[in-house]
Amino acid sequence: MDIKTIPKLELHCHLDGSLTKSMIQRHLGRSVTKEELTVAEDCPNLTEYLEKFDLPLECLQDEEGLEEGAYTFAEETAKERVEYIEVRFAPMLSVHADLSCAKVIEAVRRGMERAKEDFGLQYGIIVCAMRNHSLEQNLAMLRCAREYLGCGVCALDLAGDESAFPTAGFREVFREAKRLDMPFVIHSGETGNLENVREACELGAKRIGHGIALRKDPELMKVYAEKGIGVEMCPTSNFQTKAAAGWKDYPLLSFLDAGIKVSINTDNRTVSGTSMTKELTKVYEQYGRNDELIFTLLRNAAETAFDPEVKDTLEKKWKGI
Repeated sequence: MDIKTIPKLELHCHLDGSLTKSMIQRHLGRSVTKEELTVAEDCPNLTEYLEKFDLPLECLQDEEGLEEGAYTFAEETAKERVEYIEVRFAPMLSVHADLSCAKVIEAVRRGMERAKEDFGLQYGIIVCAMRNHSLEQNLAMLRCAREYLGCGVCALDLAGDESAFPTAGFREVFREAKRLDMPFVIHSGETGNLENVREACELGAKRIGHGIALRKDPELMKVYAEKGIGVEMCPTSNFQTKAAAGWKDYPLLSFLDAGIKVSINTDNRTVSGTSMTKELTKVYEQYGRNDELIFTLLRNAAETAFDPEVKDTLEKKWKGI
């Protein structure tokens, strides 16, 4: 199987962690090294991993940077036959006195729309509430983003330090999301916290990000399977942040065996130094070069995507392979 040529899709990819090096250099007006943007192979923990977001975030503080960042990100993604992507970012990290939440979202949407016209890349934007932000900030962002639901925006997410800010503290945000009919995903179980995984299920998340801690509870795994809740796994990132020690410690197959709709994703293309082709190739080679496994993962992604048409569109193309 030539994974490079297969039509692909991705559900868990952060814009700020996936800006291209050339875009960052143009915006900063200086050259940057790979070491400034991408974590080392021996990255010790999540804290060091997150330090790599400082430079790209500097590029997302005005409308020009947001639009160019989204466009060049999408252009790079389309080169590897990713035909549908749900890109996520935290609007409030770009909001300041001269830039409103609405302008931030509109700028990213413009960039993605241009890329859609130029490269045929279908997309959805997931807006991230942040665990370290106040309730007022997160609710204001949610209500602003809701105005764009169906016009670029497809869902809400909760991102940030799980261990310091448990999901239970954000119930009001998700109650409001339900009241507004705003679909949502939640980063859950990346740092080993099973309660966050349980909470996400009870709150009604359609998918969770990473989900490694779910392996601790076989009964909860059954619930996830029965409810069809997707688990967005990101192998390279998970190994770099030490969410999992390595492939022998990785619960991908146990989740699939339990009937859970697992998808494979990059998390952060630039910070992790990866791509969808690289991620799927690693899975392919790790698990016996199994074509069926790769198509199962792609179909799981299509079935749990927020665009209901993407499954039929890609299925027709996959049948021809």
